[in-house]
Amino acid sequence: MQQAPTEMTTLVRRLARDVSTAVVFYTRIPLSHASPVVGADIARAGWAAPLVGAAIGLGGAAIYALAHAAGLAPLLAAGLALAATLGLTGALHEDGLADTADGLGGASPEQALAIMRDSRLGTFGACALFLSLLLRAGALASLGDPQLVAPAMVAAHAAARAMIPAFMRLVPQARADGLSAGAGAPPWRSIVAAALLGLVALLLIGPAHGAVALLAMLLATAALVRLCLRRIAGQTGDVLGAVEQVNEIAVLLIAAARP
Repeated sequence: MQQAPTEMTTLVRRLARDVSTAVVFYTRIPLSHASPVVGADIARAGWAAPLVGAAIGLGGAAIYALAHAAGLAPLLAAGLALAATLGLTGALHEDGLADTADGLGGASPEQALAIMRDSRLGTFGACALFLSLLLRAGALASLGDPQLVAPAMVAAHAAARAMIPAFMRLVPQARADGLSAGAGAPPWRSIVAAALLGLVALLLIGPAHGAVALLAMLLATAALVRLCLRRIAGQTGDVLGAVEQVNEIAVLLIAAARP
């Protein structure tokens, strides 16, 4: 006779399903038994985004360490580490950053949203991508030592994704359709859990650097909120990608700053 699952078993299964959802959505890692992901799943599983981010950062750090051990210069090792993270994510957030940069240069909210849906890369998007890669590679190369790069990459990828659920909840949607609209607002428990995981991740770069990085993230996110509300009256899935990129850059720059 099969016993009914206990509350603890049900909770573990739900958490495991959320992690699986986050892996499927935020990475290109194939999971053979994963269920199809729908919008509401993404919002509910937002708390797991920092965990997936930490794994992505760890993967990039491993490639950096291997390149460093092979005798490559820090900048080359940093380039390979970024290439690894791009491969793991399918450049999901970079795509959002580029589309957001192109769109926010539009003359009107309608034009901006239309541009953000256009798959073609414009001047603003190209410049945003270039600066993102340049700043992140420069920060990693500045750290140099793989033992410093690893915690910085894990902290940056985890903390940056921890900002996404709160942004989704607090900033209205700019359009009635699309990824963000389909996902809806994450539950508060997911937002709080993601924030706590992000704070823990920031401790990897030290309490002082972590505190400064948190302040930098809050300021950068606030600036992005203001810009999006003024230009398109809300947020989209592309904007969420830009949120991750801006905050990842902020954490890496603070981690690379000398005390």
